[in-house]
Amino acid sequence: QEIAMTHYDDAYRSDGLVFDPAREPELFDGVLSKRFFACIVDAILIGVFLALAALVIFAIGVVTLGIGWFLFALPLFAIVALLYIALTLGGPKAATPGMRMMGVTIRSTDGQRIGPIIAAAHALIFWFSMSVLTPFVLLVGLFSNRKRLLQDMLLGTVILNNDPLVRTRR
Repeated sequence: QEIAMTHYDDAYRSDGLVFDPAREPELFDGVLSKRFFACIVDAILIGVFLALAALVIFAIGVVTLGIGWFLFALPLFAIVALLYIALTLGGPKAATPGMRMMGVTIRSTDGQRIGPIIAAAHALIFWFSMSVLTPFVLLVGLFSNRKRLLQDMLLGTVILNNDPLVRTRR
């Protein structure tokens, strides 16, 4: 039987949590491994977009007799990757293409979708924490009952399996 409730309903709240792993463990089953594989897919897609951006800059440089090649001085990876994350993770589907392939989505801890600014901050905190703390930052997810990583805790977000959310229309 389908439940026709939204994430605002009290039936889904437990001790103030919208997504409670004790009451709804299916939301968190396999999330860490799905995040890992989604990250690989997204890295490949960002690489493709990066190559396309480099080709566009190269073509602009040819047309402008070399002046456009100064655009290569821009931090191209950061620009492409942040736009990719902000527009997909912060978009209406609340998931990057890799996350959609793996069946996961992101929500704020109160159940809302996040916007492009929070999505970009999510990526920046992840990159910064990975560069400073190396893979140790990933260990946080093993000890979190909601499988949250450091950037999730700092920004108040949670990664969830999408199918249970769709079934309950949240």
